[in-house]
Amino acid sequence: MQLSKTEEELMNILWKLKKAFMKDLLEAYEEPKPATTTVATLLKRMSDKGFVAYKSFGRSREYYPLVKKKDYFSKHVNGLIKNFFNDSPSQFASFFTQSTDLSKAELEALKKLIDQEIKRK
Repeated sequence: MQLSKTEEELMNILWKLKKAFMKDLLEAYEEPKPATTTVATLLKRMSDKGFVAYKSFGRSREYYPLVKKKDYFSKHVNGLIKNFFNDSPSQFASFFTQSTDLSKAELEALKKLIDQEIKRK
């Protein structure tokens, strides 16, 4: 299951804060801040999708993520590779390295990461 753009924005705030009450979430938004009802609706949808849960403290709820950012991002990237690059990580890597404005130092750093992963496997 995937999050909408506005849900991802809220999820990023929650990943950063780790747990938060509604007031904490609203404070984390930049101006113009969304309405409380908008954030409540997003949290309900995200909860229904299994991304967020909460603990009740009287009438207040403390929200926390159920999905790790790394896991969500990994699934997202794998879907991107499958849907746009014929399920070929090498096509994705080729596109990424040629279509971004990476410096030689950044490319060398990527090469080093890949070499380390090859040695690990």
